[in-house]
Amino acid sequence: MKHPAGPCHRSALVAGMFATLAAAFAPGRAAAADADVVLRGGRVVDGSGAAASVADVAIKDGLILAVGKDVPAGERTIDVAGLVVAPGFVDIHNHSDNALLVDGDAPSLLHQGVTSVILGEGGSAAPTAEFPTFRHYFDKLKQGGIAVNVGSYVGSSQIWVQARGERAGPPTRSELQRMRALVTQAMNDGALGVASSLSGPPGSWIDTASLIAMCEAAAPGQGLYSTHLRNEGLGVFAAVDEALAIGKAAGVPVDVIHIKISEHSLWGQMPKLIAKLEAARAAGARVTANVYPYRAGQNDLATIIPPWAHEGGPSQLLRRLKDRKQRARIEREITNGVPGWYNHYTATGSWQGMMLVKLRHADHQRFQGKRMDEVIEALGGKPFDALFSLLIDNGGSVPTIFFHHAEKDMRYALAQPFVSIGSDGGSVRPDGPLGTGHPHPRFYGTFPRVLGRYVRDEKVIPLEVAIQKMTSANTTKVGVADRGFLRAGLRADVTVFDPGRIIDNATFEKPHQYSSGVVHVLVGGKLVLEAGKPTGARPGQILYGRGKR
Repeated sequence: MKHPAGPCHRSALVAGMFATLAAAFAPGRAAAADADVVLRGGRVVDGSGAAASVADVAIKDGLILAVGKDVPAGERTIDVAGLVVAPGFVDIHNHSDNALLVDGDAPSLLHQGVTSVILGEGGSAAPTAEFPTFRHYFDKLKQGGIAVNVGSYVGSSQIWVQARGERAGPPTRSELQRMRALVTQAMNDGALGVASSLSGPPGSWIDTASLIAMCEAAAPGQGLYSTHLRNEGLGVFAAVDEALAIGKAAGVPVDVIHIKISEHSLWGQMPKLIAKLEAARAAGARVTANVYPYRAGQNDLATIIPPWAHEGGPSQLLRRLKDRKQRARIEREITNGVPGWYNHYTATGSWQGMMLVKLRHADHQRFQGKRMDEVIEALGGKPFDALFSLLIDNGGSVPTIFFHHAEKDMRYALAQPFVSIGSDGGSVRPDGPLGTGHPHPRFYGTFPRVLGRYVRDEKVIPLEVAIQKMTSANTTKVGVADRGFLRAGLRADVTVFDPGRIIDNATFEKPHQYSSGVVHVLVGGKLVLEAGKPTGARPGQILYGRGKR
């Protein structure tokens, strides 16, 4: 006859049951809860720069559960033998602020293996009339859903215009206090730091002292100062000095946006510029840089116009462009330059070095993808008359690609240990509202171009180094500690690609082409690209800065 278990016996049963559960969920035990997804047999490049190894990657509840040979079984197993498994690529310089509100699927990013983007150079989504704070902007992104993760700097130009308007400085004491307050608010909302774009208005109106004040306000939140230098041409060395001075005075690290020498007369001096940064680093400066793998940049045709002509905003610019006397002065200053001003015209060296990206005026849309010398010939008359007409008829803005730096210099910068990779592009697609115009091919091809051309074909840098530059180097800069590596416990942002097939297909002549070779992409453990096709999932998160409250 069996007797009911007494208190002591029941206690022993309960204790044994808890011991069994604890053992089942102990770290490192293959008997742990099954994974959601296992990527089986891939060549794992973990983002640290360490040599690749063949291993499995198990994912559960949006996190990496294990990486190795003996990982838990998955509800779903994907065979990735022969493919590279890497952390999701982090685009540290991206302009999808508005595009992700239009289309949260971000297909051009997914086809590149990008899982996170950092926004906000110069002009940022907040503070604006539509989004008074970053909380409003981030809430809007979350409301629609996004396929990729998003973090943002607060743009120094955005702060300047909000506090002072469309005019040059110096600011008043109350305006400077307003700037500090706006940066503090942005950091409290999760901004990653302050980013500047200083080569043209309104950024070029911002004096060094004001930039220091903004960065001081970002320092308590451990913000980064990310800067498009004031001058990337004849004044590039002095512009680096300014960036270093701002970082030192404000007590913040500095990241130089797409480091380059955009002045044909200085081509070949990248080693000298890198040596300057290396010397600063050796002396204790916290300075890094990023680069994109092309010899042309994209800005606006209006950047050819001297800064004074932009004061008061677009309406005043158009007024000056229509005034015969003002036009004569503008033409003279474009031709001869203005001390301290980065002149895109003289830097590029010719009208042929400018390709028009997008024009609003119906009669001018035939010029999209054309060089300025072709446009001038088609319109007839004097070159500067054609320039002024294009700007007047298109509201003072014509996005333009400038062929102004050397391939050799770019390759040298790419190989430096403290230089990471960012696109300076944005989310696009070949159709719909994001498929208009003639964008820079970097919008579609940056990361596969590095892996296909500069790693596999030309062997400028090793694969493991390239992956590090695309992942942990960027998350470390912005202080996002929960991704960037393939390690247990971190967020499962993962890119799987074919190393023999990965390549960019977008060209300057035909930019609207997705890259090839990215097979699977996971964001937070969810497949957003499967077998080379977007799934429509939008599991992206906001990447908040360390100062968020």
